This record gives sequence, C-alpha cells and structure tokens, in this order.
Amino acid sequence: MNIFHELFSLADHTAIVAGGAGAIGSAMSGILLKAGANVIIWSRSDSSLDGVRSKLMPHTNNPDQICTCRVDTADEQAVAEALVRSQNELGQADILINAVGGNMGATPFIDTDLDQFEEIVECNLMAGLMVPTKVVAAQWIQQKVKGSIINLTSMASYNPLSGVWAYDAAKAAVLNLTRATAKEFAPHGIRVNAIAPGFFLGRQNRALLMDEETGELTRRGQAIIARTPWGRFGDINELAGVTLFLASNNASGFVTGVSIPVDGGYLVNNI
Repeated sequence: MNIFHELFSLADHTAIVAGGAGAIGSAMSGILLKAGANVIIWSRSDSSLDGVRSKLMPHTNNPDQICTCRVDTADEQAVAEALVRSQNELGQADILINAVGGNMGATPFIDTDLDQFEEIVECNLMAGLMVPTKVVAAQWIQQKVKGSIINLTSMASYNPLSGVWAYDAAKAAVLNLTRATAKEFAPHGIRVNAIAPGFFLGRQNRALLMDEETGELTRRGQAIIARTPWGRFGDINELAGVTLFLASNNASGFVTGVSIPVDGGYLVNNI
C-alpha cells in the first residue's frame, strides 16, 4: 500500500473530465476518485450530469469530492467560464481529461454527408481536444501549474476504419496534436499524453458490433474480434490503470507525447 500511495495517490489533485458523463469518461472519473482526486465533470446536458453523479458516488465517501458543470466544450467562452466556476468550487485543476467524442454511423466515402462530417470533426477534435486544451493550458502556463493532459485517441488514429471518414480524420488529428502539444508545453512542465481504447461495447457502437435481436456479432464485430489477438471486446474498467498512470506525475512524470493502446493487441495483429 505504501508504494501504491507513493506512485498513484492523487490526494490534493483536482481533475477536469470533459465528457465525463459518457461511459469512458465516467470510468476514468471513477478511478481518479478512488485515488483521492477531486473530480470536476463537464457535460453538455443536466440530465447526464445528474446520472453520472449518482453513478460515481459509490467511488467516494465524500460527496464534496465531485463537482458537475454543464458546458459545451466546443465553445471557447463557455469553457473559460466553466473553468472559473469549477475551480471556485473544487480548487485549482491540474489534470485535464479530454473524453468528448463520438460517431454517427458508417457510409461509403462518396455518400458522405458533409454537414455531418463537420459535426463529427467538431465533436472529436474541437470539443474533444482543441478548445478545452487551449483554455486550460493557457491558465496553467499563466499560473505555472505543472499539469497533466490526457486525450482520447483511437484505433482510427493509427489505421483508418472503413466508412467512418470524419471520425478517422478527427482521431488522426488528435494523435498528431497530442504529440505536438506535448513538445510545446514541455517547457512549462505540462505533460500531454493519450489513451487509445480498442473496441469496447457501448451505447454508440453496440448496434454496429452486435445484432440486437440475436445477440450475435455483426459482420463488423466479427472482423474486429478476428483481428484482436485477445479474442474479445474490452471491458471499460480496463482503462482505469492507464488513466491513473498517466494522471500521476509520480508514476509517469517523464512520460509525454505518447498514446497508449488498450486494445487487446488489435494494433499488433499480423498474418
């Protein structure tokens, strides 16, 4: 327990989890709470915030350890105001998790709806990295906060997935900007890393991977499992360890500019 405390305790730290009401964001928030951090959840809807607060309460004995704030993270002014409100409640944040993202189905390239393409890019790149990072990092640099930023990359950051063109483009950009901002922010003591989840069954992708009537894998689901050496989809709780590692300066203080796959070997599959 002493070595765990030395390496992974986040007592006296405060994390902002943008998109913290989603499945991945709430799982990441849960491990931060267990490690002792104060956690500020940002989401666009009050109903999702109410739900995630109830979901996270079993992870802490102190309800004052959790703060929720409704904000559209694609809106720079709204994010700046949310940062002030959130920190007035729970103190100076020194961890930022960018967990906003999502997709809207698959189509052939020539059938791409360009309005939808822009919406998906805005969600995953602008709201999912660019705007929150710009606002929070600017404050950290001004106030000399040595913080940790964790972005969410994807399997699509490395190899494009068929039919999800906007998601591919946005997640490739998230990987690129993770590396670029890691270099730019290093002189200020700010680390920037990413987690690349493999395939986890969730609300957004379940219909693509599982036949809801039969419970059998779809053709896409079968293709993913065939290319995953571990032979299964991930469990959302399997993101906890890498989240804690990257959030803790004692555990990963010399780690910046990396994206860590949690994918059951999907990216190393070969023939």
